[in-house]
Amino acid sequence: MTTPPALLIAGHGTRDDAGAEAFRAFVRELGRRRPDLPVAGGFIELSPPPLGEAVAELVRRGVRRFAAVPLMLVSAGHAKGDIPAALAREKERHPGLTYTYGRPLGPHPSLLRVLERRLAEAVDPSWDPAEVTVLLVGRGSTDPDANAEVFKAARLLWEGRGYAGVETAFVSLAAPDVPSGLDRCARLGARRIVVLPYFLFTGILPDRVRTQTEEWAAAHPDTEVRSADVIGPEPELLDLVLERYEEAVRGDLRMNCDSCVYRIALPGFEDKVGLPQQPHFHPDDDGHHHGHAHSHSHAH
Repeated sequence: MTTPPALLIAGHGTRDDAGAEAFRAFVRELGRRRPDLPVAGGFIELSPPPLGEAVAELVRRGVRRFAAVPLMLVSAGHAKGDIPAALAREKERHPGLTYTYGRPLGPHPSLLRVLERRLAEAVDPSWDPAEVTVLLVGRGSTDPDANAEVFKAARLLWEGRGYAGVETAFVSLAAPDVPSGLDRCARLGARRIVVLPYFLFTGILPDRVRTQTEEWAAAHPDTEVRSADVIGPEPELLDLVLERYEEAVRGDLRMNCDSCVYRIALPGFEDKVGLPQQPHFHPDDDGHHHGHAHSHSHAH
């Protein structure tokens, strides 16, 4: 039997020791879960080990093929540019090494379930979700596409769950910042707000989100504000990373199937799973008289 490709986890990096150790512990847990795979992980910046060292470790263990999975929620500059560049450099450094590159985690339904749990932990059990406004706070990027993905996550979290609303803010590089996001929630009439960090692990930025939230809450005593925890090394995250690994190994890098109502039972849309798709017409289109099929097959 041929040996499966190794798994390389690419992390963002943080100046926060606890956050960096959470990543390293997560990589160790992945290795325990899949003892048949050589597993290593490294960072793009800020904390050890660097990604190149993780690749060198795999090579020392006899690895010739690996699949790299970016442990990132959105596809920003790191996932789009820095990691591919680093991997290309390692390929030159280690002749004969081949790899495939997986996609970032994205707002996968299993992670939305974890976010829902984090919200449930943060709120008073007596609260009606219809009275709760959620502020989902992303890292923030100079890449508009990456920021748009956080809005997509917010919308998917809102769908079918009954919250008054899910607003979006960013902790760095993009507007609105956390205080502006909280102001917006208040202007929309929110009396109960839960600030939900869209981060995998603890770190400097999630800590900043919590601090800014506490400062805003102290200045607005009429609004009840709670802070939820980060996603953390949950079983769903382990499963999703291995799913991204398997996709990369198979070369099965699908488009937007993760949150497709015809593939996945999303809250309130469960009856759509597996429905055959027929071409249909858009009566409001400007004179187009052709059928328009949905963007991907649902026969899987």
